[in-house]
Amino acid sequence: MLESVQLATSKEVGFLNVKHLKRYWHKNRLLRSGKIKQDHLLNEWNIDITLLGILNIGLEQTVKYLYEENPDFETLEKWILHLNNGKLNNYKIEQFNNYIDTLKVAYMANEPEDRVLSESDMNFWNENGYIIIRNAVSKEDCECTIEAICNYIDIDRYNSNTWYAPHTAKQGIMVQLFQHPALEKNRNSPIIRKAYEQLWQRKDLWINADRVGFNPPEIETWKFPGPRMHWDVSLKMPIPFGTQGILYLADTAYNQGAFSLVPGFHNRIETWLHNLPSNVQPRNEDIYSLGVQPIVANAGDFIIWHHALPHGSSVNSSNQPRFVQYMNYEPLDAFKQDEWI
Repeated sequence: MLESVQLATSKEVGFLNVKHLKRYWHKNRLLRSGKIKQDHLLNEWNIDITLLGILNIGLEQTVKYLYEENPDFETLEKWILHLNNGKLNNYKIEQFNNYIDTLKVAYMANEPEDRVLSESDMNFWNENGYIIIRNAVSKEDCECTIEAICNYIDIDRYNSNTWYAPHTAKQGIMVQLFQHPALEKNRNSPIIRKAYEQLWQRKDLWINADRVGFNPPEIETWKFPGPRMHWDVSLKMPIPFGTQGILYLADTAYNQGAFSLVPGFHNRIETWLHNLPSNVQPRNEDIYSLGVQPIVANAGDFIIWHHALPHGSSVNSSNQPRFVQYMNYEPLDAFKQDEWI
């Protein structure tokens, strides 16, 4: 059936003049109707995610909209513009369109004067697979972001009676908020970008448009739903270099639902996998026995970790909620394994 399907090309555009958008819409429409398979999308995954990032729209909110509303292409473009209050980043669109035209990654070396991580920081990263960038975002900007989250899900930060009411934007401890000036300002933190550039050793990185998180304390009628320790990358060897990141919007203690990981596991994951019995599914193993560590940090601190580290949130047994924002930078040609293990 795939041979009979003629996909829109990446160079076809609508009134937004964004390349690859029509192809992305068309692929999802065909997938929705069963005319192509899910794996038909994998070879353009990086381009698709970068496309959503330059349009400041989240993957989950876009897929949900496409599947529930099944819009025509012009309606999709209007929806994107509406989410962004009528204004898109033309510079990002121009850079992305140029890539689609040339299929060349504009590689730029990371220069010494742009580096924000010290030699000891890099040694810590190489040994432990994560780094905490202190004061990457101002306390004032963190407070503005928390206010945006509270307003969006109709809670009072200082009234615990409001924390547990259901809301359509809540998915466990995740909140499907993607567009807000406070979120965008945090994403544009120069020190965060420069830290990613230093770790990737290149400057041609693109940021995603990820969501935020609200993890309130456990009570009798509400228990921590996860995500517990996991990987977001295929465990097929070798695991390529890749990063993930989380911004603490409020001071976060070890028992406050702190983000947790297994330090240094990127250096031993291959040996660990090799020593597992052949009939064992590694994702079902007791990851907590590997040495999970909660990360204590303050409002404005940003944590970057190697995606080979098992990681997750934790139970909040304090009396204060945890507020976070997720974001990550990577290049368009970041390697992904073609098999999910």
